[in-house]
Amino acid sequence: MKIIVFLLSIFLLSGCKEKVNEIDSISFNINNTVEVYSDVYLYDLLSNIDDIEIISDNYKIDTDLVESSEYEIIFKSDKKNFLYKFIINVVDTEYPLVFSGTNRTVLKGYDKDLCNLITYGDNYTGDLKCVIDGKYDINKIGTYNLIYNISDSSNNTTSVNVTLNVVDKINSSTYHNNLTTPISEMFELYKDDNNEIGIDVSEWQGNIDFVKVKDSGVAFVIIRIGVQTNDDEPKLDGKYLDNIKKAKEAGLKVGVYLYSITDNIDDAKKQALWVIDKLNGEELELGVTFDWENWKYWNEYKISFHDINEIANVFMDTIEENGYKAMLYGSKFYLEKIWRSSYPVWLAHYIDGKSDYKGEYVIWQQCSNGIVDGINGFVDMNIMYKK
Repeated sequence: MKIIVFLLSIFLLSGCKEKVNEIDSISFNINNTVEVYSDVYLYDLLSNIDDIEIISDNYKIDTDLVESSEYEIIFKSDKKNFLYKFIINVVDTEYPLVFSGTNRTVLKGYDKDLCNLITYGDNYTGDLKCVIDGKYDINKIGTYNLIYNISDSSNNTTSVNVTLNVVDKINSSTYHNNLTTPISEMFELYKDDNNEIGIDVSEWQGNIDFVKVKDSGVAFVIIRIGVQTNDDEPKLDGKYLDNIKKAKEAGLKVGVYLYSITDNIDDAKKQALWVIDKLNGEELELGVTFDWENWKYWNEYKISFHDINEIANVFMDTIEENGYKAMLYGSKFYLEKIWRSSYPVWLAHYIDGKSDYKGEYVIWQQCSNGIVDGINGFVDMNIMYKK
């Protein structure tokens, strides 16, 4: 157990050391249980202390691990100083989250882990336990009703009903959405005195005529500077240098984003420094955005939601330490369920009308089927708010 010992030098007033008595019981109460990752300080745990003078500093309780730890407090009562030792139990009461569909189809003879047919994660535990209840025969065509039980290290268990369809052939289906969103429609529906309309682009948009883009009414562009596709460092977006040069020449406000799939804070810091290096002092009105959205493969990461937030924060902290503004990109679901950040948010929510996301955001990515003069094909359309 960890023991936090407070130096008693505070009692060396006038060169005299006051006596500190160690006791087993005290007249005030201590809340001995706190939630993992919570911001809790010593005084938050105390009650009934009106007649007691607390001498110990109001230090922060370590809540990074689910465990029991011993702490000490020094207080004065009846002109005497007392040292009291107490146990704090850090607990995890949050249940795992299942965030994928629960109707799954596989080919007869499927030999991969059935637990990975759904996606799940937890605030604290990275490697969750999955137990499947119900009868099924992976070698027999049919529909099987199963219960997936997902448990964390504190035995918090989330159970979901999953329909498993075993078939001999999976018919490929292609969904074509012929709807488009011309920039004129964006202006008609969303433009006002308190916002600006913009786009975000990458090499997928090919060669862009930014003069035409600017003339169409676009005020800003966020450009992909790089993308990480494996465990190596990011690679420069094939059109980044051309895009940022021509966008600035056209008079557009500019920002950049990095698409990352990293699973650790060391790489997150290295990636931020990679971005700083590639920017080479380039001025950006809209800063640098961290874009992590590899949720389809989340089960393989074996990290917690706390971990992914630490990764994002280290990236953004490093960006700001190097003189650029930082921002976090995320869709409505993941911003509500997983992301926890004090940095400005770039919200992705494809919906007609107004987004019902309750959090604060500075940019709203409203659709991915935008049509803008100067770009061949679709482009993401965004609304940036001035306030």
